[in-house]
Amino acid sequence: MKLEGQVRIPSGCAIAAVISKESARMNGEKIIESMRPMHDRSNGLGGGFAAYGIYPEYKEQYALHIFYNDHNCRAECEKFLKDSFEIVRAENIMTRKIPEITDEPLIWRYFVSPFASVLASMQIDEKEYVVRIVTKINTEMRGCYVFSSGKNMGAFKAVGFPEDVGRFYRLDEYEAYAWTAHGRYPTNTPGWWGGAHPFALLDYSIVHNGEISSYDANRRFIEMFRYKCTLQTDTEVITYIADYLLRRQGLSLEETAAVIAAPFWNTIQQKDEAEQQRLTYLRTVFSSLLITGPFSIILGFEGGLMALNDRLKLRSMVVGEKDDKVFIASEEAAIRAMEPNVENIYAPAGGEAVIVRVKEGKF
Repeated sequence: MKLEGQVRIPSGCAIAAVISKESARMNGEKIIESMRPMHDRSNGLGGGFAAYGIYPEYKEQYALHIFYNDHNCRAECEKFLKDSFEIVRAENIMTRKIPEITDEPLIWRYFVSPFASVLASMQIDEKEYVVRIVTKINTEMRGCYVFSSGKNMGAFKAVGFPEDVGRFYRLDEYEAYAWTAHGRYPTNTPGWWGGAHPFALLDYSIVHNGEISSYDANRRFIEMFRYKCTLQTDTEVITYIADYLLRRQGLSLEETAAVIAAPFWNTIQQKDEAEQQRLTYLRTVFSSLLITGPFSIILGFEGGLMALNDRLKLRSMVVGEKDDKVFIASEEAAIRAMEPNVENIYAPAGGEAVIVRVKEGKF
């Protein structure tokens, strides 16, 4: 019989992030290293990274990262892309062959711009157009999965441990002002390339440690607004919730956090009258988007990051600082792997949003 302390029981997945408030670009080495101390939080069924500021030469185009099952799928999808966008560049995403990563699909990258005439005829903006195209590919084109679709950012993910995924994608050769990372320990869903984290839509990306017990309620609500959950992992719905609240509803990050991790009613009653009205409105109007269950998430967006725990803080998350950089991770050891001399380490309270933005004029 094993005694307490003689067996390791992982408390879920591993997440990590770093951002430079001065928009200094960092290569992917340190974010990869941050995942090594948290190796036992993963089981090799999913790992991935998101990076912001990596495509400055194509910053005006949307970067579509796509998995294909085979060349027939690629030919079908590329025909559709040529009809939907001006394709500025199309290429394989270069990878490094390593024994730890196997059965990889075809992995392609396209820098695209919507046709102005199409946007005018449809009377929608370019972001909504890109979301509709991504949704159509992921729901209607078998064997084709768009897993990243933002400007000047990209998601990179696979079946494997995150430190191996980082080497596979050669992330040491990219530079970004913000990085997020994830090591997956699937709970109720299969491990596969499309189901690894991060989940990304436009410039929003989510890495998540935990389990969403409200998934069905969240999914039913969000799918009323053209979103489709197709990737067999509960975390996918958080990305769509973020896009819906931030882009389509125009909520602030603070308001979005107050929906996803809404304060308890007795907490709201302790606020001043104006704050009570604001929080009551958000809880009432967006009640189906309250996420329940244990979670810690990091939301990446153009120019910043937001970290958030569930209301009861059932998953660990710590934050630290050094000079212009802010570090976030499931464990302090991961932060110290990035910056041994980190300062001001603290654990945010349940439901407390930690929002870090690149300084105005720096991005």
